[in-house]
Amino acid sequence: MNSLAQNNAPENNAGFTDLGAFTSSPAVNTQRGQNFSNPALKELIKMAISKGASDIHLSSGCYPALRIHGDLSYIDSSPVFMKEDLEKFIREILTDRQHERFTNTGDLDFAFTFGTQRFRGSAYREMNGVSLTFRLVPTDIKTLDDLGLPPILKTVSQKHRGLFLVTGPTGHGKSSTLAAIVSEVNRKRKAHIVTIEDPIEYIHTPVLSVIHQREVGNDTETFASGIRHVLRQDPDVILIGEMRDLETIGAAITSAETGHLVFGTLHTQDASQSIERIVDVFPPHQQNQIRLQLAYTLIGICSQQLIPRDDIKGRVCATEIMFTTPAIRASIREGKISSIRNAMLTGISLGMHTMEQDLARWVKEGKISRATAKSFAYDQTDMDRLLSSDSPI
Repeated sequence: MNSLAQNNAPENNAGFTDLGAFTSSPAVNTQRGQNFSNPALKELIKMAISKGASDIHLSSGCYPALRIHGDLSYIDSSPVFMKEDLEKFIREILTDRQHERFTNTGDLDFAFTFGTQRFRGSAYREMNGVSLTFRLVPTDIKTLDDLGLPPILKTVSQKHRGLFLVTGPTGHGKSSTLAAIVSEVNRKRKAHIVTIEDPIEYIHTPVLSVIHQREVGNDTETFASGIRHVLRQDPDVILIGEMRDLETIGAAITSAETGHLVFGTLHTQDASQSIERIVDVFPPHQQNQIRLQLAYTLIGICSQQLIPRDDIKGRVCATEIMFTTPAIRASIREGKISSIRNAMLTGISLGMHTMEQDLARWVKEGKISRATAKSFAYDQTDMDRLLSSDSPI
């Protein structure tokens, strides 16, 4: 059914990480986090790395917890960390400027290293004291093939203008997918790539391209201000870590319209919802114009979810792929978003497929169960049809 999707999905989700809504983070920090004074914290971090955990949760007065293959478990072999322990830990990994910001606001997002392992962190105060969440960032940038993503996504890196979105829930691998696409550009094109991220996670080493990575809160004030200035920096490719607000979304569309290849993320479920979210963020009197611009600039949308496997430990990546055909461009212009799904169902030969079609493929390959597929489906009726005994998958 989906002949373009890979069958070699990763055995676990170690290759995937996600870029969420983060603010006030430092630039790539290779100094902080190297020498923690608390040996139990060192051992916990080493344990998380060895077990392939994606996240570490530290709460005052509680056992720490690790997220492995999507599931959280308390580590009762570790000591309980008290508020004073976590306060000291925070002071050790933050710069003076960051610590002042955390003291004043009670929330801070940042990045740090431990040995060669990079982490994205979030510190926050809550009713019992201080809590910390760390996301382990893979040290290598995996290719689209490594991540088990549809090969058709490689064609996106060859475009020279337009907007391409990667969407899905927090923690489902959007930033890993974007990093793989940017790496594809870097390895095969002589281009100037500028990324605007919060925080910087994957560090790209220039191959054929010139790459500049900028961090919100450190190198530029906001996503929107970074995008406004980037147009005078001679970019060919622009990556926007997250399209959060009207100003950022408007600047992204304008950048694509003026002849740049722009990548961005949204926390939306599927292609139709992504288009609606972009249009709805603008006031009513601007929405018709935005539909016209979006219909002209949008290349496509990849929506994704990491699905727990039923055959072995780990997760697979299920995707929905939409490319803007003339019919879909017309639907966007005319505001007939509900007709986009039908256009996708008839666009399999162009590399398109729905989330339900990809979930059904994973069921056919024995990687996930029918019950799991149904629990992650967007359209239950279509999922039931695809899973019925008389319907080919």
